[in-house]
Order: sequence, then C-alpha cells, then structure tokens
Amino acid sequence: MSASALCLEHLKAIEPFNHLPQERLEWVCDRATSLQLSKGEYLVKEGDLTTTIYIFVSGRLGITRQSEGIAMPVGLHEGPGYIGEIPVLTDEPAPVTLQAMSDCQIHAIAGANFLTLLHECRDFERVVFRLMQKRVRGLESFLRGREKMAALGTLSAGLAHELNNPAAALVRSLSEMVPAIRELEKMNMLYGQTNATEEESAEWQRVRDAGYETILKCGANAATLSDREEELLDWLEDYGATEAWKLAEPLALAGIDIPTLEKLMAPWRDNPTQLRDMGIRWLALSFEMMSMIQSGQHGAERIATLIKSMKSYSYMDQGAQQMVDLHQGLEDTLRLFAFKLKQGIKVERDYDATLPKLMAHGSELNQVWTNLIDNAIDAMGEKGTLILRTCHFQGDARVEIIDTGPGIPPEIKSRIYEPFFTTKGVGKGSGLGLETVLRIVENRHHGTISVETKPGHTCFAVCLPLRKAETA
Repeated sequence: MSASALCLEHLKAIEPFNHLPQERLEWVCDRATSLQLSKGEYLVKEGDLTTTIYIFVSGRLGITRQSEGIAMPVGLHEGPGYIGEIPVLTDEPAPVTLQAMSDCQIHAIAGANFLTLLHECRDFERVVFRLMQKRVRGLESFLRGREKMAALGTLSAGLAHELNNPAAALVRSLSEMVPAIRELEKMNMLYGQTNATEEESAEWQRVRDAGYETILKCGANAATLSDREEELLDWLEDYGATEAWKLAEPLALAGIDIPTLEKLMAPWRDNPTQLRDMGIRWLALSFEMMSMIQSGQHGAERIATLIKSMKSYSYMDQGAQQMVDLHQGLEDTLRLFAFKLKQGIKVERDYDATLPKLMAHGSELNQVWTNLIDNAIDAMGEKGTLILRTCHFQGDARVEIIDTGPGIPPEIKSRIYEPFFTTKGVGKGSGLGLETVLRIVENRHHGTISVETKPGHTCFAVCLPLRKAETA
C-alpha cells in the first residue's frame, strides 16, 4: 500500500476529515508529509510558534502545561486523531507541550492548507470549531483550577509567614513564664521570712502595680527609654546589684526612676544577705513577666485577626450570596498580602464611608481583588504605591485598584482579558487571571471593569450595581 493510500485510509477514520469529499482527502494526502516520533520526543513545546496541523495515526501524545516551573499533565491524545488547530487558527504560540508517550506515526499538514479546507467545506469547518471549543474549555477548566490553587498557595504562604512571628512570640512567652513564676514564688517565700512592715510591703506592691499599668499602656516613653535605661544601669552597678544589665531594661520599660529605687532600697542597702538586691530583682522579674504576658496576648490577638480575615475572605459557613462590605473585603485581601507589601510598597486608602453593603458573591469578589492587587504588586516590582479607592459612580459602587508601575503597553491593552493571553514568561502565568476577573464582574455581578494606563499610573476600575445582584 502506498504512503498516499495509507494517509487517505487514516483520514477517513478521523473526525472532522471524514466530512471531506474524496477529492479533497486526496488533495490533503498529496500535501502531507510523514514523520516518526519516538517515545520521549517532543512534537511541540509550549510557547512555540507553529503553523502545522498534526494527524497522528498511532501512538499516544501527552499534553502538559507549565505552572510555576512544573510541567502539569493536562490530558492525553491517542491515535488516530489530530492536533495543532489552536495555534493555526489564533496565530498564537502553542498553549501546551506535546510529547510522545509511545512511538507515534504522524502526518503533518501545512496550516495554510488546513485553512483552505475550512473555507471550502462548511461541515468540516463546523466540526473543527466544535472540537476546538471543547479542547479550549477543557484547558480553561484545568487552568482555572490551577489558578485557584496558585492563588491559594500564594495566600497560604503569606498567611504562614504572617502567623509565624506571633506564634513564635506566643510560644516564647509561655515557655519563659514557667521559670519566671518559680523564681517569683521563691522570692516571695524569702521576703515572707523578713520583718518587713505592712507599709513597706504596700509600697512595693504600689510601685509594682504602677509599673504594670505603664507596661500595659505600651511601656514608658520610647523617646526617653534608652536614656532612662542607661541611668538605671549606672545606678544598679553603683548599688552593686547582681547582673545589673538584666534588670535595667524591664525597670525602664515600667517607668521606674532612681528616686523610687532609692526610697525602696533604703532599708536594705546595708543588708549583707541576698535580700540586699532581691527587691529590685523581684520588681524587674515581675515587669518582665508582665511584658511576656502582653507579648503573648498580642501574638494571640494577631493570630485571631489573621484567622478572622481568612474566614471573612473565603466567606466560610455562608450562602452563595451575602451582604458584602467592599472595604472589609479589600482589607481582608490586603492582610493576606502583607508579606509582599512589606518589601517596599506603600498602601494608600481613599474609601467612601457612605458606600452601603451590597448583595454579592463575597468569595468571588475577593478573588477579583486578589488578582488585581497581585498584578499591581508584580507590575511595580514590589516597590511603589498601591492606591485603593472607592466611591459612588452613576448608581454603582466603584472600586479602583491603582499602581505606580510602568503601565500596560498600548499594543496589548485591548488583549489583556483574552483567555491564555499573558505577558509573563512560559509557566509564570496562566493568562486567565484577568479573564477570571472579567467573568466574575460582568457575568456573575452584572458590573463593568475598565482600565486606564500610562507610565507611573495604571487604574483598574470595577463598578458593581448597588441593587441586589442576580445569580448568573
């Protein structure tokens, strides 16, 4: 059997080629070239500019898509079949990589010849576009899943980073409190064996309680704290206190001054026993333990705030639609990006406090803010100003995400919402971030999104109706 007849035989078994008349099948076979692909070899790599349609009559082709530097499996094609129509019809780089999973027998058809067949045969054209639509939807579904996972990974990394410091502070405070409590108990027992008067004991407690109040109000004046600590250290060393450098800091933080110490220690200055400086150490350790409690409390509060933000961000335990506070959604999203913003991005807010809540898909709107804020941070190279603005606009709620990055080049501005279109390198972006934003804003909330851009100022504006949103 000739190579041409073999090609003709296989074309008749492949949709949409089985819709072509005999003479056109022969015309295709006359212009097809044959090639063999060994297992492991690449037919097309993601990002390649290809103008060829491939008909594979036998074998298996693995389909992968780069995601964060990893080749993620998207699907598998088994012969007989064809592939390659998406780049030919869109003039875009190949959206996926095709690799032989077994030895493959393939015929290649020039893209120009394929387009000729499309123009001449309506049935052929209809089936081609139907199959392409199915493949694009499958790829979109995969990438949307990856997009959500990538966003979740980004937020999880940020959340873990933000939780680490308060969690560490809480653990450290709790671990240091046990020996501090034991030491204080020991001091109390020794003090109980002295002949101190009630007035003296009351004065020690008064000074301690006053120091507690100062610490709970965030400590002594920061501007004078260093000077006070130096003065206290000189006095403690002159007094002969053991490990004076350990005592000066907590005493200074509690606002203790030298006249107070002079008055408290007057009855003990000539005592040759450990009681001579035990009162000072008791005060310092009491203040240090209060600082531990305060630090642990702040850590616990920070953890609770982050968890509350994450729960609010995802709208857990709520229905499909909720009364949404746009400002709260923006703030929840910002908290989860705190680790990125700390690198050198200033955040400015210009919120219209009169904006009412609106009925919306809360978690989906937060996905919109996530994509827009993440893009703004990337555009600025993590250094610049991020501006969040809200206002009333022609009966809608308007949210503006503004960055001071280089702007969007005019030649690509009209394409930024297209599926799979991205200016990032292969594997760095799915090209569905802004497409997802557009779909959520327009389809799910019947709103609009627009962009104004120039070097140093890019503004994405989302307008949402202030009436009850309808389920799309």
